[in-house]
Amino acid sequence: MQIRAAVVRQKSAPFVVETLTLEAPRKDEVLVKIVGVGVCHTDMVVRDQGYPVPLPLVLGHEGSGVVEAVGSEVKTLKPGDHVVLSYASCGHCGNCLKGLPGYCSQFYEQNFGGYRPDGTSPYKGGDGGTVCGCFFNQSSFGTHALVSERNAIKIAQDVPLELMGPLGCGIQTGAGAVMNALKPGVGSSIAVFGAGSVGLAAVMAAKAVGCTTIIAIDMNDSRLELALELGATHIINAGTTNALDRIREITDGGVQYSLECTSSPKVLRQAVDCLSIPGVCGLVGAAPLGAEVSLDMNTLLFGRSVRGIIEGDSVPHVFIPQLIELWRAGRFPFDQLVKYYDLEDINQAVADSESGVVLKPILKP
Repeated sequence: MQIRAAVVRQKSAPFVVETLTLEAPRKDEVLVKIVGVGVCHTDMVVRDQGYPVPLPLVLGHEGSGVVEAVGSEVKTLKPGDHVVLSYASCGHCGNCLKGLPGYCSQFYEQNFGGYRPDGTSPYKGGDGGTVCGCFFNQSSFGTHALVSERNAIKIAQDVPLELMGPLGCGIQTGAGAVMNALKPGVGSSIAVFGAGSVGLAAVMAAKAVGCTTIIAIDMNDSRLELALELGATHIINAGTTNALDRIREITDGGVQYSLECTSSPKVLRQAVDCLSIPGVCGLVGAAPLGAEVSLDMNTLLFGRSVRGIIEGDSVPHVFIPQLIELWRAGRFPFDQLVKYYDLEDINQAVADSESGVVLKPILKP
């Protein structure tokens, strides 16, 4: 079929909305008509080749839409179902079988390979040349996407479908980092470094689970003001205030938990150094390959720890419906983060995201 999709053809080049040919779904694939798709920092990292995914490429990995067709072996989805698209996993490695699909042994190949496991791409360009896809097994910057049962999560049909796509990656990453990975107890303290969409999802999650000291750190005053509205008890502008000293002042020594969402080695060092004894720092910021950080070994020796967190340690088929129910109840108002754009305005949406004007752009094909 003929579809419209945003293609990046060269490193750091603008997206170009083109007409592509998309194959019909194979026996284990699902064709989804995209209604909304979030723009995520990882899309920009790959556009700039921070992760070496082959070009030309259709990006997009926070899609939501309506199932249009299913392959003969698909059992749990049917045409007309509403779905949120999340990350891909193999389903049969040890970690997948333990309920840890974010740590799938084939995670990079499944999500960043640019091709199906057999080396094919479902896209052809107008000139007949191959365009890579299968990004997070969806490549949802387009009118349609081919996915699998594993990364298409059926949701209720009485919620605004165009809003739900970011639950598939960025929002579940921030919320899950708190709820599933760090698991702070009621009355605990947490510092969230970076008040973008991931960090603010973490702030909302921290409030939902009962943290009573929630410190948001950023350099954008409007984001910090929104953090206060969403549950932060304290805010720090790191451009004008020494964040480490201020956190220690607020908490009389340090926080029990911290979360690094900026992908900056300097900020990760602060996120570790602000911990009390013992304390846990979660890392979700997606830095370019090879980025390194320096830590004081004695800081870790006294019971502190650092742990990386992929996709919020979530099992999407379980966690995404939970987040939707929290949203229904008014306890997770992530709709306050979004602004909608037409697919043809993708470069403006990306620019607004990178400049900090908009927290979570959602494209509507």
